Amino acid sequence: MGNILIFFGRELWMGGILTGLFLFQLLFLRIVYSRPYRYTKRNKNKKSIDVLPPVSIVVYAKNESENLRNNLPFLLTQDYPEYQVVVVNDGSTDESEEVLKLLEAEHTYLYHTYIPEEAKYLSRRKLALTVGIKAAKYDTLLFTEANCRPLSPFWIKSMASNFVEEKSITLGFCSYIGNSGFFHRFVAYDNLLTGIQYLSAALVGSPFTGNGRNLAYRKEEFFKHKGYYHSLSLHAGDDDLFVNEVATGKNTQVEYAAESITCMMPIERFSIWKEMKVSRAATRRYYKGWALTRYRFDEVVLFLFLAMVILSVCLAGNILLIVYAVLLYLVLLVNKVIVFYKTAKLLQQKPIVFLFPLLEICFPLFNLYVRIYRFFRGKNDYTFNLR
Repeated sequence: MGNILIFFGRELWMGGILTGLFLFQLLFLRIVYSRPYRYTKRNKNKKSIDVLPPVSIVVYAKNESENLRNNLPFLLTQDYPEYQVVVVNDGSTDESEEVLKLLEAEHTYLYHTYIPEEAKYLSRRKLALTVGIKAAKYDTLLFTEANCRPLSPFWIKSMASNFVEEKSITLGFCSYIGNSGFFHRFVAYDNLLTGIQYLSAALVGSPFTGNGRNLAYRKEEFFKHKGYYHSLSLHAGDDDLFVNEVATGKNTQVEYAAESITCMMPIERFSIWKEMKVSRAATRRYYKGWALTRYRFDEVVLFLFLAMVILSVCLAGNILLIVYAVLLYLVLLVNKVIVFYKTAKLLQQKPIVFLFPLLEICFPLFNLYVRIYRFFRGKNDYTFNLR
């Protein structure tokens, strides 16, 4: 009799843990991850300015001649009354200079400057962006990168119209145009998940990061906080750490209407993307606030939930507990697929459905690998090279 009670007691204990982990995941999904989709109507009805400000688009480029040739025309043909495009060429050794000179001859509102290849600076990217910001003749700054392009000719208008009253920062979203294959699906999943996280936090007045592929702020905000002074010891951080330092619930606006979204070209090699992830992992250690911690806790809970499902199926020996565990997993999976599918469509990114279970399992494991890899890299985080 005692053995039977112990047997059923163990299964009740496992079932209780499964239920708790499931409910946490479901609530987090419905409250947090579905927030951008739920806030769509409210976002459409938000205030916008009547008189659009002149805008300076700042683009960082290093050995990006092909991307400049393909993507700059999308910036130079925007439907907007007054703007300029400032490209900072960071010591490129390819044909970037020639491409920029040819485009400058056709478009008077394109201006480019450069950072000499021999310039010595811990973060050449931050130096280049600072030079670009100083060269910009307008107070409203809009940032993107050479490997990105806006999806709409109304991109500037959609982003710039958010600078109402005390708002001085606008967070946008950059989708990923991946090719077929697991690697590109994984990058797209990571991009979508990260985007949902920082958009969702900002929507409730707790902005904690942004993405330099689609970001806008006033020039005065940059100089008021001494630019990148507080993160000069790091190679990266010009977008996420700067937003983390400066953004508040009062001065930050979110924009993810279809016209506001940019898209990033496919990443060619896994090694490049890994270095990008390592760089972001290095800067995330310096985030203030608890927003990122909440998402990491959710990641841990997901891992524990999946482990408990597997444990219940393999070790329980009770068909009812096995069916219950599998049922909870399927219910959660269906809910996640629906939320991520709708949000991906909203953010103009190709939905990921069939590989979703595998991607969800691989994601926390890959993040753990990145943290371990970064730890053993040590100071290389500060001067890593993508080429």
